[in-house]
Parts: sequence; structure tokens; C-alpha cells
Amino acid sequence: MIRRAGRVGGSGRAVVLFLAALLPLLAGAGQAQAVGYRYWSFWDLDGDRWTYATQGPSVARPADGDVQGFRFAVSEESDDSSQPRGAADFAGICAKTPAKDGSKRVALVIDFGTAEDAPSGETPPANRTACARVAPDASTAEALASVAEPLRYDNSALLCAIAGYPERGCGEQVSGTGTESGTGAPAPGKETEGGSEETVSPDSSDSSASGESGDDGGPSLGLFAGVAVVALLGAAAFWQVRRRG
Repeated sequence: MIRRAGRVGGSGRAVVLFLAALLPLLAGAGQAQAVGYRYWSFWDLDGDRWTYATQGPSVARPADGDVQGFRFAVSEESDDSSQPRGAADFAGICAKTPAKDGSKRVALVIDFGTAEDAPSGETPPANRTACARVAPDASTAEALASVAEPLRYDNSALLCAIAGYPERGCGEQVSGTGTESGTGAPAPGKETEGGSEETVSPDSSDSSASGESGDDGGPSLGLFAGVAVVALLGAAAFWQVRRRG
């Protein structure tokens, strides 16, 4: 009797098709859910484009004629943060605020973000611009306080709210679906009221920032279990092919 090698019976074909359908699902299950942070980011206008600020607002000392912006959003990394929207022109923003000896003018763009990025139960106010006239040595935080009170800070002097928004929360970690994860980890690149920006990424060794539930970007337990199942099913399919060959 001549054996025909490599011919797969009906059961063997069913197993192979099942494996082909299962592999993409397992690959998707192994990908960690995106994690971001809901916070106020701080920006400088450089020419006609926004650049992420390298100092916190209490340290930055803007010059007369500078334009600075704040944007509330959910972002994964500081360099991926959403930029302020709307007009960003010093002449237009400060047109009704004349220059005055012994002071400087700083144009501020305050973007309260979208409804999708808002904390549960809150609605973002309309975006606004303001021209702050402050002392020559005033910081951005002082300029902001002069036009957008109340400001809110947490115990670590992190800027949590501008003009009272949001009413609660401060740099909380959220899942890829926009829901709060319940951690108080500082956002990546989030500015503090008391100094330069703090940078804590989700890959930090701090468990509150990285999360110990397998959402830190590494392979999950489910992925390893899936691979084991595929290996067992593959062995079964191979055995059936050999047996029916």
C-alpha cells in the first residue's frame, strides 16, 4: 500500500482552520490596553507652532509679548499631548490690554479639552484666551492666576485645575477607553507648581505608575496561555495528519 504523505483529512483541516482563526485573536489579546493620563499640559508658542514647555509654570518666566498655552486632555506621553486649539496671536489676544511701564503682558490660551477627555459627570467650559498684565519678574503660574482663578493644586503642588476645571482629579491614570484606573500616578511630563516638570512614564518601576496588572505593555499571562493552547492543538493536528496519511 502506498501512503500519500501530507494529505489532511476532514478533522485535520478543521483543526488547521481553527488555529488560523485563533491566532489573530491571541495576538490581539497579548497587546496591552493603552494607558494614558488626564492632566493639564503646558506649552510655549514658538513662531507659529506650539512646543511642549521644558519648565513648569511656576519656574517659567515669560517675557513681554510671549504666548503660552494650557491644554486639558488624556495623553499617553508628554510628546504626544494634545496642543492648545484656537487663536494664538499676541496682538489679537492683548489688543485691549495696553502696555504699561513696570509690567509685562503675557498672552494665554486656555483649552479645556473635549467632552471625551472630561472626567465623568463634568463638561469642559468654553476655551478662552486672556492677556495677563503682571510684574516683570512674574512666573507663568502668577500670570495664569491673575486671569483664570480658581486654580487648584494637589499636595505635591501639581497643577490640577484651571478656572475650577476639573472639579476633581489630578493627573489620574486612565485606560484606553477613557475610564479612570484609580491610580494617582503623575502624568508623563506633567508640570508642577513648585518646579520643573516631573516625568514619570507608565514603564516606571513605581507600581502605581506602571500597574502590576499586566497593562504595562509587556506580554500578558493570557498570551502565554494562548500560545500553549496553540502548541497543543498544533501537535494534535500533526498527529491526525500522520495517522490518516
